[in-house]
Amino acid sequence: MATNENLPPNVIKQLARELKNLDETPPEGIKVGVNDDDFSTIYADIEGPAGTPYETGVFRMKLILSRDFPHSPPKGYFLTKIFHPNIASNGEICVNTLKRDWNPSLGLRHVLIVVRCLLIEPFPESALNEQAGKLLLENYEEYARHARLYTGIHALKPKPKFKSAARSETTAAVNADQTNTSVCIVDTKTAVSGAVVQQPTPLAPSLNTMKGASGQEPPTTALNSVVEIGVSSGSAAAPPVAATHKKEGGVVKAQDKKKIDARKKSLKRL
Repeated sequence: MATNENLPPNVIKQLARELKNLDETPPEGIKVGVNDDDFSTIYADIEGPAGTPYETGVFRMKLILSRDFPHSPPKGYFLTKIFHPNIASNGEICVNTLKRDWNPSLGLRHVLIVVRCLLIEPFPESALNEQAGKLLLENYEEYARHARLYTGIHALKPKPKFKSAARSETTAAVNADQTNTSVCIVDTKTAVSGAVVQQPTPLAPSLNTMKGASGQEPPTTALNSVVEIGVSSGSAAAPPVAATHKKEGGVVKAQDKKKIDARKKSLKRL
């Protein structure tokens, strides 16, 4: 229980009950906060009502309770800057509930709801901000434009942040994907038929780029270096390209020998 010299003990007990009720069942669009060591100042965050120029904002206000509360009304102030006919430049709130219409039986819940309703239906006849009151009466669109501008500058709702766990999982997935793409992949079936296929990566250039001006295949040592580069940057081992190349060379030699034999036979016939 708070020990506040500015308020009588019976008032502190009453406020404690009210604040507990507000915390358990808060009014729509209102969140209340209090310092347990000082019940004379009540803070609240008020969400701008939908359909108003304030709907994208959250406005902080405070109620200051005097020692003779609840016999005298609290004083209300907006701490967040707002363009509103009934709210002065210093944040003071002008509403009948906090003045001539005050009743000791009214609680904090009622006061906070009235203040939020003031954002829905201003009273330009009793304006503390004369510019806002005049615009509201003469040109609502211009008034709403000013109100939205103030809201966007001073009261914009904070954007939700991503959880760090989600960020770490995403980063891990991206890193894993980059690692996998750096491994050389060779199709052994295609290699046997006479063409070696390799996916080009930043670390392993394609075989076409390694051919010389004569168009001949690169030497075995060059192929081995390509395989070593790819395997060192990934977790999976690629098939031995050098062995495939040797096998390919044997097939080509056998085919050339058959062609030479066929030519000799045709010459003999002549």
